[in-house]
Amino acid sequence: MKRLGLLMGLCLTVLFSAPSAAFAAQEIKPFVRGSYQQIIAARQGMPFIVSFWSLTCSYCMVELTMLKKLAKKYPKLDLVLVSTDTPEEEKLVAATLEKISPRNAEAWLFADSYADRLRFEVDKRWQGELPRTYFFGAKNEVKAYSGKLEREEVEQWIKEQYAP
Repeated sequence: MKRLGLLMGLCLTVLFSAPSAAFAAQEIKPFVRGSYQQIIAARQGMPFIVSFWSLTCSYCMVELTMLKKLAKKYPKLDLVLVSTDTPEEEKLVAATLEKISPRNAEAWLFADSYADRLRFEVDKRWQGELPRTYFFGAKNEVKAYSGKLEREEVEQWIKEQYAP
């Protein structure tokens, strides 16, 4: 009986412990009012992608996996991943990112209890549908997409933006 208790305790420790060292090096920043403008300001004149996703969105998981492959193929790709989940789900978000996101992506997590306010600040037309992706070109042009992206279209955008 004691062994069973020790085994269960060990399993719980593993399940609820901090993310592995490989991912722990990548900070998950709190996405609050002003964060979106901060992300954009830090990248003025440079191409980048901002992808909003959630743990409960199956298309998001497919898209994150695709973006991971593209980031590996195009190491210069600047990618920002924003989870619309709650701060209470941070460990699960971190574990998910560890498995299916590029290591060089910048990670954020909604940290305001009023998510509608954050979405409105990002885009007044965004109703919360996921995945929601914004492509920022080098000339500050922005394209927004809701729903699953096609790899070919994303790759074409990357090639256009990062062409020598």
